[in-house]
Amino acid sequence: MARPTLTDVRDAAARIAPYAHRTPVLTCGALDEMAGNRLFFKCENFQKAGAFKFRGACNAVFSLPEESARRGVLTHSSGNHGAALALAARLRGIPAIIVVPEGAPPVKRAAIEGYGARIVDCANSLDSRETTAAHALEETGATLIHPYDNDRIIAGQGTAALELVAEVGDLDLVLAPVGGGGLLSGTAIAVGEVAPTARVIAVEPAGADDAYRSFRAGHVIPQTDPRTIADGLRTSLCDRTFAIIRERVADIVTVSEEAIVAAMRHIWQRMKIVVEPSAAVPFAAVLEKSLDVTGQRIGVILSGGNVDLDALPWRESE
Repeated sequence: MARPTLTDVRDAAARIAPYAHRTPVLTCGALDEMAGNRLFFKCENFQKAGAFKFRGACNAVFSLPEESARRGVLTHSSGNHGAALALAARLRGIPAIIVVPEGAPPVKRAAIEGYGARIVDCANSLDSRETTAAHALEETGATLIHPYDNDRIIAGQGTAALELVAEVGDLDLVLAPVGGGGLLSGTAIAVGEVAPTARVIAVEPAGADDAYRSFRAGHVIPQTDPRTIADGLRTSLCDRTFAIIRERVADIVTVSEEAIVAAMRHIWQRMKIVVEPSAAVPFAAVLEKSLDVTGQRIGVILSGGNVDLDALPWRESE
């Protein structure tokens, strides 16, 4: 299977430039002191649709030939990818259908609807998502844009790391969360080529550690019963993303739910920015000392900021 290259990531950067935000890289002295590192946060919570997912969705949608684009696009998503694809489709003026499992965060469902996509409901299982999407494809002739098992998606996601390295320069380490592996794969491709001395390490909730286990087993171990507040990281790797991860990622580590909540709260309080639990997972690894990285320059991908403000994870303890 051919894999996306740095050229694909650079082509994606040029393709999405008229539509996507070049998000800021922020620093915070208080968090540096807390972590014992110099941290550079790539703030994809400020991206359109509130997450890095818009990069890949935009690249995929604007790569479609006109004849295919007219029939629309379709995906299954619990939130961020669905919203991103809906917005990208609206910008191109084509229809979008999003298969959404029950239990998806209301804020993410509302975003999908707000961008004008048609929602098709399904049960909260991968099998139901895929079966429902297959039926919708038969009915509409739309193009399936998978949330991560797609080269255009992977290349688009890699543009965030490309911007990070271009702005910050030398890094010892780049941390990214991992769910399906699209962001991690794209990040590893970009960093591996433009900053080859930097290690890319993925971070995953301990309650949804399929990528951690897959990385050590040498083959994909499907996610079966994820238990984490990081709802964006409950999906399984696919063969496409796993192949890139095995080749280019230095390690995958896990963090506790308590560390995720603490990291999220510190970012809110100290940086004065809103991030969702999935975005806090990489910083949680630094806080929890899952990595021996004291004194290093670390790039941290803050993957998104779509949060249900009525269900903040620390409210129950107050």
